[in-house]
Amino acid sequence: MDIKSFTSAIAQIAEEKGIPYDKVIESIEQAIAAAYKKDYGEKGQMIKAKLEPETGNVKFWQVKLVVDKSMIFSEEELEELREKKTDVAEEGEGKKLRFNPERHIMVQEARKIKPKIKTGEELEIALETKSDYGRIAAQTAKQVILQKIREAEKEAVLSEYQSKEGEIISGIIQRMEGRNIFFDIGKTFGILTREEQVPGEFYRPGQRLKVYILKVEKTPKGPVIFLSRAYPKLISKLFELEVPEISSGQVQIKSIAREAGSRSKIAVVSNTEGIDPIGSAVGQRGTRVMAVINELGGEKIDIIEYSDDPAKYIANSLSPAKVFEVKIMPKNKALAIVPEDQLSLAIGKEGQNVRLAAKLTGWKIDVRASEAGAEEVKEEKEEELEKEAKPEKKEKKPARNASPASNASRSDAGRHSDAGGEKKEEKKNKK
Repeated sequence: MDIKSFTSAIAQIAEEKGIPYDKVIESIEQAIAAAYKKDYGEKGQMIKAKLEPETGNVKFWQVKLVVDKSMIFSEEELEELREKKTDVAEEGEGKKLRFNPERHIMVQEARKIKPKIKTGEELEIALETKSDYGRIAAQTAKQVILQKIREAEKEAVLSEYQSKEGEIISGIIQRMEGRNIFFDIGKTFGILTREEQVPGEFYRPGQRLKVYILKVEKTPKGPVIFLSRAYPKLISKLFELEVPEISSGQVQIKSIAREAGSRSKIAVVSNTEGIDPIGSAVGQRGTRVMAVINELGGEKIDIIEYSDDPAKYIANSLSPAKVFEVKIMPKNKALAIVPEDQLSLAIGKEGQNVRLAAKLTGWKIDVRASEAGAEEVKEEKEEELEKEAKPEKKEKKPARNASPASNASRSDAGRHSDAGGEKKEEKKNKK
């Protein structure tokens, strides 16, 4: 056997299937042990093989469980069980066993081979190494290798994607079966069920989308990865990709309220002094938030600032509406008073704005209109207009200061004109 080709083939299998090198060796050892048992072993034997990849040598052992009389059924007990037609388990923790000379060995006999061995331990008895195997044994070994590699591959995929639960991954739509959509996510396929799809979003084969790994389940057919496009945390993960301040922890997303496909609200707070949380999430000219919106198919996103003060937090959550006052009520209820012209904006279309605000803050919010609030908002607007108008007045002042200069120039012109008149009178007198 060419050892170099053999070891390189093992390494290639491990790399292609994404399974550890040791797992491939273990699968080959189990296959060789099965082939040895098929040609040279007895029924009920437990054969163990050890392969050395560097040399290609294989060693074989027969494994037996060390037992004493208290661990096995006596002849009388077995006779009673036969009369009762009760099945006897071959092995079981805390249960008596039916003695099988190919699988079990009495402790007295075992200590002749290995003096310090104890009951319950396994004794390995060396077997003669064989190199010639029949066609059936070789076929058995092949089937065992394929089965064990498939199992190892499934385990590797399961452990890999279990570690990725709660993350987002890019996938390509492979096919659609009924209402379920299957994504190619690399080493396996993920399922996007109808419940986790965004209402109104159109899917087509070959389309690449970012999806949230919701959960991974182990099934007899292999691991099943459930994906989501509607889960609220998809938004936070997208913002982590687009906003360095969020991924580094300088800005934190405290809460998310989402109605997939329509509108979402996120509450952000800065953990570092001098960083504007809303500005960081929005980005220059809105580039960061627009990247997230485009990934979500145009879903609207409201970014509001989180506050430890419930009243202020609730007022912020009703953005873009301006809130006049928030009254905290018993039983986790809050009353938000808004100007009359802001009432429809605060409630939103079909109550969406106040509903999302309630989900975001965790408070039951009741929105009411107030004339006093409207007047207050008008006064604030007038004050803002006055502040904007004041700089314009300051700019006009230099024009007023310029008037005395113009007057001075006029007076100088007058003096020149008077001087000219005096000269004319002098000329007349001379004549």
